Amino acid sequence: MFFLYQIIVSALLLISPVIIIYRILKNKEDSKRFIEKFSISSEKRRKGKLIWFHGASVGEIMSIIPLIKYYEKNNSINQILITSSTLSSSKIIKKFKFKKTIHQFYPVDHFLLTNNFLNHWKPSLAIFIESEIWPYMFKNLRDKKIPLILLNARITKKTFNRWSKINFFSKLIFGMITVAYPQNLETKYFLKKIKTKKINLIGNLKFAENPEENFTIKNKKLKSELNKNKIWVASSTHKNEEIFCANAHKELKKKNKNLITIIIPRHVHRANEIALEMKKINLNVAYHSSKIQTLKNIDIYIVDTFGETKLFHKISSTVFLGGSIIKRGGQNPLEAARLGSKILHGPNTDNFKDVYKHLKLLNISKKINTPLQLASSIVFKKNKNSGKKIKKIGQKILNKTINELDNLINNEYKKT
Repeated sequence: MFFLYQIIVSALLLISPVIIIYRILKNKEDSKRFIEKFSISSEKRRKGKLIWFHGASVGEIMSIIPLIKYYEKNNSINQILITSSTLSSSKIIKKFKFKKTIHQFYPVDHFLLTNNFLNHWKPSLAIFIESEIWPYMFKNLRDKKIPLILLNARITKKTFNRWSKINFFSKLIFGMITVAYPQNLETKYFLKKIKTKKINLIGNLKFAENPEENFTIKNKKLKSELNKNKIWVASSTHKNEEIFCANAHKELKKKNKNLITIIIPRHVHRANEIALEMKKINLNVAYHSSKIQTLKNIDIYIVDTFGETKLFHKISSTVFLGGSIIKRGGQNPLEAARLGSKILHGPNTDNFKDVYKHLKLLNISKKINTPLQLASSIVFKKNKNSGKKIKKIGQKILNKTINELDNLINNEYKKT
């Protein structure tokens, strides 16, 4: 099975230059650093102990930032490597200005490339986040006797059914995991079915807060302009959801003339496309990157920059989470919930089913199906108590996670 898998990967590797060029033209790939995906490192490895975290994209990387900040202060660790697959996640990491943490793009899962990657970085511990399962990297980690952790593991029924079709192969791959920490009971059940050796349920790490310094909108003029208006945020939106939110805006504006809807698209390269859609239905648009001096007569404010979502979640009393009207399974609502925002979402939230169930029990979230329902559910006053509840849950999960990883790093695998 590994042989067949490598034939497929090798075939993809042959056409990868065409794919890379296309992605560079679409601003989805770094024009210089794409070589990292072929295991050509652009950073040096320091002497001493290195721990490695890998997450697919922004959501997974943001969930481990509290851990990175903690291990930045750990003198026994000389270097922290973060890998991811997307350009947006690499830009997010840059904003934190870590001292001993570096980012590289994750290599193609080919036996030669993964072997070269591990020979260069020589991690003492490999920590993969959520659903990142890569057969040949796992095999090379096992062969090199590098402990492999699956942190905040997430396996949906759909994913489990796919793995079940190649039952022998899946059990072989998941059997290479040293310890798995599922984020919910469903994942724990599926991990057991796939014969993962050691499983320890801690909870969803995304409940944990990511403390940031100077966490406020620095542009005083913008802050003043936003304070003059009633605002709400549509966050992590996908195609067609912006129009959905725009219709809610038009409905809500019948009673609130000084209303601004802030749209934070999941993919910022869609900003111009969104602006054209808004203008077609006679809504006035401003871009965050334009640093506009006045928001008078502005309907839609598009955040077309990376890493500033939290700033707008902080000032908004209501946040609609995208990926939930269309069938994408929803986006993570916890950051906005921690900040005391009311959470609104569509019917498609399978990616965060347990999270939304918890938020609903705390009376923090509400499902909506139409623009009219969305408009009627928006509030303009924060609920600070709800935010405190989420933070308390998150701190408990973070503390447990740190204790587990500390034991692995400092004790059980001290000699690796």
